[in-house]
Formats: sequence, C-alpha cells, structure tokens
Amino acid sequence: MTRYVMVADLRRCVGCQTCTAACKETNATPPGVQWRRVLDVEAGEYPDVRRIFIPTGCQHCDEPPCRDVCPSTATTKRSDGIVTIDYDLCIGCAYCAVACPYEARFKVDRVEYAYGGQPMDNERARIKDEKIGVATKCTFCVERIDAGIKAGKVPGIDPEATPACVNSCISGALRFGDMEDPDSAVSRLVAENQWFRMHEDQGTGPGFYYLWDKGQ
Repeated sequence: MTRYVMVADLRRCVGCQTCTAACKETNATPPGVQWRRVLDVEAGEYPDVRRIFIPTGCQHCDEPPCRDVCPSTATTKRSDGIVTIDYDLCIGCAYCAVACPYEARFKVDRVEYAYGGQPMDNERARIKDEKIGVATKCTFCVERIDAGIKAGKVPGIDPEATPACVNSCISGALRFGDMEDPDSAVSRLVAENQWFRMHEDQGTGPGFYYLWDKGQ
C-alpha cells in the first residue's frame, strides 16, 4: 500500500510564503483563495516570545469529513490517501467547506484575475470553467504525481512527481512522500522527531505531520 503525506518541520520554516506563491502560480487560484497558507503564530510569554510559522491546507485525511457530507459523491479518497474532487459531480453546495475543520476548501462563483481584467500567462493556461461554482482545494498536485509516476519518477524524490510547494521550499521545511515506505524521508522524519497532527482528536487522521522537536 501507499500513503502519501506531507511533513512540515516547524524548526525550519521561516515564514517566507514561497510555498503559498508556488501553489498560486501552479494552480492559478483566484484572489483570496490560498490552497497553501502559512500561519504566523506567537508562542511563549514575555520576554521569552518567539514566532512559529505553520504551513497548512488540505490535510488529506484518512477519514475526511468533507467526503462524508458530500451529497453528490464528488469528494473521494484515493487508495494512496489523496483526497480529490470531481468537478463534474460537485454541485457547489459547500457542505464540505463547512465540515472541514482546517478551513481548506474554497468556492468561487466568477472568474477573477490577480491583476484585474487581464489574466497572466499562468492564469490563462490554468483557469478553467469547471473550477467555477464548485469546491476547490489543495490536491497535493495530484496531476503532477500521476504524470511523474507514469514517467517512472518517485514522488518526494523527483521534483517532476512532487507537489510544487515542496519543490519551492527554500529552507527544506516541507517534505512529501510515502509514509508506508520505511525508507522514505517522511517516514524517517516522523520516526526520529516529535510531531503532532492538526485536530487529530476529531478522528480525521490527517496526512500532514508537524515536527517540533527531536525524538525522545
């Protein structure tokens, strides 16, 4: 079996938002829609206060609540753990956006461009009518993964088969790969470090691990 996950090392993330920019460029998401976000959080008490940057987005859950409330079966989870949306089946009810505890889903009802009336080249190439009036979210760049695997590439190792946000991370804070492979980078990082998963107490089984300290 294969279980693709993402790992964010909070000790390495510098809050540069390059992953956010790479995601927007790759997916041509409209203004106000960020499939990959970086939260800026203050921790500690004065005078020992520090900032923590937390990349977030769709967690590609084992038990995605968005799937469970979808009346049209547009949202599904693949055997490799990636949660997808079939735009042809989505009816735009936005039940999934309400159910998602990660605020990772978006719906836009009209085409908008970053700089007003004229689209940039990436927007012209990637904005499609099928993404208007339906739910959208991070897909772990599933088209890149599938095309890369077909070409003999390995997700998490070869950039051609790895999500754009991971490829762009200047500090190496984001990693991607197969959690079921004990030799993968994500498996080793989770095994060797202390980590948490967001809202795990809700039984979602997130596919996004956050490292915060060395293993005990």
